[in-house]
Amino acid sequence: MTKQFILAMLCLSLFASSCVVLSKKKYEALIAQKDSLNVGWDQANIKIQSLEEMIAGLKSDTAALHAKITDLNNQLEGLNSNYSALSSKSSSEINKLSADLQKREARLKEVEEILRKRDEATNALKEKLQKALLGFRESGLTVEIKDGKVYVSLTDKLLFDTGSIIIDEKGKQALQELAKVLNTQPDINIAVEGHTDNQRVGNLGQIKDNWDLSVMRATSVVRYLTEQQGISPERLTATGKGQYQPIATGNTAEARSKNRRIEIVLSPKLDELYNLIK
Repeated sequence: MTKQFILAMLCLSLFASSCVVLSKKKYEALIAQKDSLNVGWDQANIKIQSLEEMIAGLKSDTAALHAKITDLNNQLEGLNSNYSALSSKSSSEINKLSADLQKREARLKEVEEILRKRDEATNALKEKLQKALLGFRESGLTVEIKDGKVYVSLTDKLLFDTGSIIIDEKGKQALQELAKVLNTQPDINIAVEGHTDNQRVGNLGQIKDNWDLSVMRATSVVRYLTEQQGISPERLTATGKGQYQPIATGNTAEARSKNRRIEIVLSPKLDELYNLIK
């Protein structure tokens, strides 16, 4: 209800009663009613103003919330975009790692298969040599496998006289039997190692010390295998270890006898394996 409407009603009321003489009491009542209406009007205006302020505040809060929601949505889109990018990158890396792992596993299987074949070949070679050299065991010849290689160990008394580098007849017989097997195994590398005891060498002419003795004895065996038994020189190496790799400890005659030896180390060619692990 507006103020103009209230005034209009009062005017109508006064007009309707203009022909009637009001008493003082009725006049005062009308004035009181008018004052009451004015007070109510002012209170209503104050309340309306308060409500309008509240509405303005709510609108401001709503706008701020909308802005915040928009910002959060933008952040969410950014996070989703980053997640998609990371997920795609992660998936790509996982696929690459999986492919690399499969390649490594395939190479590992190849290496394991080559090593298995090597071990089979090594065991077969050991058996052949043991059969071929069976008659020389009592003379101190042994055949064993160490680190995937076959070691044929011949004591010096089987091959040489004391202090000599010339192979005797019994030694030649042992090397002949050995060569028969090795000539059927072209993929076997052969290393001939000379070993001595720790006693000083004396009065041996061109042989100055145990180094010389071990090297020359190894070289004598290599020459015999290549020149007399037809083994390809490319397959052989000769080395002297002197007294520095003993197999028996102590300073007894028996220990020294074991340490004076020729070791023929037989190892399969592993070119295929080396190519795999390059």
